[in-house]
Amino acid sequence: MELFNDQPSSSNKPQAGAGTAPLAARMRPKTLDNIVGQEHILAEEKLLRRAIEADRISSIILYGPPGCGKTTLAEVIASTTNRRFERTSGVLANVAILRKLLENARHQRKINNLETILFIDEIHRFNKSQQDVLLPYAEAGDIILIGATTHNPFYFINTPLNSRSQIFQLHPLDETAIVSILHRALTAPVGLNNLVTADEKALLHLARVCEGDARRALNALEIAALTSPPNSKGIVHLTIHEMEESIQTKAVVYDHDEEGHYDTISAFIKSVRGSDPNAAIYWLAKMLYAGEDPRFIARRLVILAAEDIGNADPRALTLAVSTQQAVEFVGMPEGRIPLAQATTYLACAPKSNAAYLAINDALEEIKNGQTLPVPAHLQSGPKPEKSDTKYQYAHNTPEHFIDQEYVPTSKKYYIPTDQGYEITIQKRIEYWDSLRDSKNTPI
Repeated sequence: MELFNDQPSSSNKPQAGAGTAPLAARMRPKTLDNIVGQEHILAEEKLLRRAIEADRISSIILYGPPGCGKTTLAEVIASTTNRRFERTSGVLANVAILRKLLENARHQRKINNLETILFIDEIHRFNKSQQDVLLPYAEAGDIILIGATTHNPFYFINTPLNSRSQIFQLHPLDETAIVSILHRALTAPVGLNNLVTADEKALLHLARVCEGDARRALNALEIAALTSPPNSKGIVHLTIHEMEESIQTKAVVYDHDEEGHYDTISAFIKSVRGSDPNAAIYWLAKMLYAGEDPRFIARRLVILAAEDIGNADPRALTLAVSTQQAVEFVGMPEGRIPLAQATTYLACAPKSNAAYLAINDALEEIKNGQTLPVPAHLQSGPKPEKSDTKYQYAHNTPEHFIDQEYVPTSKKYYIPTDQGYEITIQKRIEYWDSLRDSKNTPI
């Protein structure tokens, strides 16, 4: 049996059959039970699963990162539904192609009483006019739309389409799920059919660096198997070396145990938070030498700049975001230079987590049911004629400040520290408080 051909062969030598589908396509699950991950929407008794199994699908938008299973889920729906299934892409289709598909669906419904599910991959790539074409057909029930997008549909898909669809967010697959998929690919007859074996550490490395993208992990596994020679028994064995080459990311060799990766990034973040630039630069160097993804480091610095420095130095977040963009732009090895600049600057910056604590406090209150109404004078629509309070424009005063109610609570969520620029912020807040006090003081 050839590794990459579905037909029997007399040779065990790994080779790709002409026209054979890639491993990631061959391993695409055919049933809901074979889909790994996404239990939050596909577990037993969950709404989406029940709708699929009962063939009662309404229009839906599937939203999530690449390789998390959006197209797979659409394919499973296609294999289980009794409706017609058409598919197109936001990359390939234009208005003319869309109208042809939509009119055909309308015809099938009127003449043959046959409903159509229209799957549109990368639906966010359609512009507003293309998305508007779908509306009357979806509203009339001529199609059941399934859209897949890597972008937040609330920003990239028209509100009317969103309102006519149920939106399901798919999460990146965790390492356990990716390893499970890789094991299945090694043993499945349509996969590598037990003609390829791999060290567990090699599979874990793929799972770790593919960032939740099962397709990327399977593609890397396929490349490694195709380019590695079989042993005397015709079996290809893959070690972490082959996996590093196939995915072009070195294994993180922080320690001999699997927790070294997480321990080192933890030490790095805590050193920056603890204002020790020398320790921080050492852990940065260790991660870069080990082949850590520089984008991962840059993302962590962006989070740290807002969480641990905040308004004590507002320039910190600007620098961190600029560093992330610089690393993407120049790549490695030069990317180490802006990373080092950002690391040392953030480590030496004054620290405050006041903004971080403020948003967490407010979110916790809302989560626990304390939802406050918007005061009438702050609402965007027409104000009640008998309303006593009217919105006052702050810039009409010399102080550019108006004492009026902005939220019906006196609780203070944001409490500046005595660090860095928050000293200035605190003085400004105290000045505004003094204006409020003078206004409320009886004469």
